[in-house]
Amino acid sequence: MRIVIIYLVLIFMVSGWNIAAYGQVDSLSRYLEIAGQNNPAVKAAFHTYEAALQKIPQMGALEDPRLDMGFFLQPMEIVSGRQIAQIQLMQMFPWFGVRKAARTEAQHMAQMAFEAFRETRDNLYLEVYTQWYILCGLVQKQNNNDENKKLLYQLETLALQRFSSGTGYKGTVSGAPEPVSKNAPAMNNMSNMNSMPGMNKTGGSPANSNSQSNNQGGSMGMDMNNTASGMSEVLRIQMEKVELESNIESVRSEIAAGKIRFNALLNRPPESEVVLPDELSQIPFSFDIEAILSMITEQNPMLGMVREETLAYAARLEMEKKMAYPMFGIGLQYMLIEKKTENSHEADGSMKNMNGKDMLMPMVSVSIPIYRNKYKAAQKENVLLQQAGEEKYADTFNRLRAELYQFKFQLDDAERKIMLYRQQTALIRSIYELKLSEFLTGKSDLGAVIQIQRQLLDYQLKESDATVDYNTLVANIMKVISN
Repeated sequence: MRIVIIYLVLIFMVSGWNIAAYGQVDSLSRYLEIAGQNNPAVKAAFHTYEAALQKIPQMGALEDPRLDMGFFLQPMEIVSGRQIAQIQLMQMFPWFGVRKAARTEAQHMAQMAFEAFRETRDNLYLEVYTQWYILCGLVQKQNNNDENKKLLYQLETLALQRFSSGTGYKGTVSGAPEPVSKNAPAMNNMSNMNSMPGMNKTGGSPANSNSQSNNQGGSMGMDMNNTASGMSEVLRIQMEKVELESNIESVRSEIAAGKIRFNALLNRPPESEVVLPDELSQIPFSFDIEAILSMITEQNPMLGMVREETLAYAARLEMEKKMAYPMFGIGLQYMLIEKKTENSHEADGSMKNMNGKDMLMPMVSVSIPIYRNKYKAAQKENVLLQQAGEEKYADTFNRLRAELYQFKFQLDDAERKIMLYRQQTALIRSIYELKLSEFLTGKSDLGAVIQIQRQLLDYQLKESDATVDYNTLVANIMKVISN
């Protein structure tokens, strides 16, 4: 018994793990993760950012040392011997702070590339969200069509019952004579009527006989009209069913095409399965304009790109200022000297100890930046670019703020529409039930019932579209926030 319990617990745990894993694989957050990892545009933007990071060590590095080597085709006679070759090595150093400013500029440019990567990723996420909500809206449309299809089947069943029973609408056949039963009180005095002149053997006059014949013919005509009316009702409902089936197939095709588009965003094979929720629900969202503007200022990648670009110009300005100062270099010069032969003339015997001794000479080099115009122009250029960046930041922020207020208006409008269509759907359902009851009792015709049913489907579809618009607007706001 204990082993069986343990076995059942293990099965339950494994089943729960499978359900959790399935939900994780097929959730929207998982699809967003797959899109971020697989989408070529996002990968390209991230590689661009990685390439920009490689600029930082390049900008902070010293210039390569310079090595000069020279050889004499014929050794040159000097006092201490004969010089064969000369080797010179020099390392230049910029002014203090130039390298740091260059690294800072490269860091801001790399951060700018990262913000561009975030913008590309956010645009992809917005496309994934939008396509996801479109697919959810199509699924909801399919559910609404299926629900109305069931209503049509129910209505067809009722119409077939009326057609089978041979009954029609009460009072729907205009101009039909009254049934014979309504003249029953006039037939109670038949015995008295027989004694009147001109009566036939059956107790009625020829005129009354013709009236009875007309009544019988009118009843038969009414039955035929009711039968034709019942058959037309069934055919009309079947026509509505055919149209609804066509709409359902169209929605299914649209869902299939939407899944291919969704898989393209995830860089997956077109036939990959996309698991969608059964119902479309409205995203809970609280719109706080001040909080959202604060988050936009801190997190929006477009503002981040402009901000980092402006900081890069500021760092470059600092570098250009320091580049106007002298550069200095430190080096060594090595002279390779060969000994003089004994037959060579020596001016002074004291130079014998220097004969053939190589020479090593430390060197210092300084650049003289005397052409100041180019340095001033470079500084002025970066000042203007920095001012342009500040103005661009203000313009981008104003555009985002205006876009945010536009989203707020559209969001409120979509929410009002959702509430309106929900109320109208509830009311039209009640009206449909009343019209259906009137149809069953013959107080209303089929056209009124079908018209109400069409309005019900229309309100359901409009509510679905408004919910898709609302959720898409929320995704747009989250994209602007970059959350």
